[in-house]
Amino acid sequence: MSKLLKGINTAGLNFRLVDAKEQVVGRLASQLSRILQGKDKPTYAPERDQGDVVIVKNARHVEFTGKKWDQKLYRWHTGFPGGLKERPAKLEHAKDPTSVLRRAVYGMLPKNKLRKERARKLRIFPDEEHPFAQHPQLVPWEMAPHRRRVKEPLFELPEGFEPLNSTAYRKRFEHMLQPEAMAEVVKQSDAVIPAAEPAQSA
Repeated sequence: MSKLLKGINTAGLNFRLVDAKEQVVGRLASQLSRILQGKDKPTYAPERDQGDVVIVKNARHVEFTGKKWDQKLYRWHTGFPGGLKERPAKLEHAKDPTSVLRRAVYGMLPKNKLRKERARKLRIFPDEEHPFAQHPQLVPWEMAPHRRRVKEPLFELPEGFEPLNSTAYRKRFEHMLQPEAMAEVVKQSDAVIPAAEPAQSA
């Protein structure tokens, strides 16, 4: 354990244990960067390195939203002419399960002289096992739940009321309604409303 943190002053610091299983890479990385900077402490100062040591387990089971596993690319240059290389996130994760999360956290740290020192306090392990299990200062840390938008079922319109835009109303909520309710909405929205009679000129 001492070799893993060689050269790092851990006096007065906590050891945060984070479970990355089924966590979104970007959202998790933004929270880890706050801990590494010490922004969650009342004594935070941007010119001092007071962030805690972060131990991440189950990095093999992180997730991406959308199609980022295939579309997100990691690029680097070999230093030779025409040496620009790239690799999709899926292959990068298969080669090194800790690389994707490490790159995300490193990119969210401030670009200054403290960046490397803060990044050294991040220890990522692909599975459940890690050498800090018996550390006396190890504190479990859980990420705050993400507020996801929940689509509630459509409420019934009171009698005599109709949507202003029946086309948009049906297009947005048709997947929420039962077939019988949807047929009733279509019937009401397609009803022909008689036009107002023109005012007679005097």
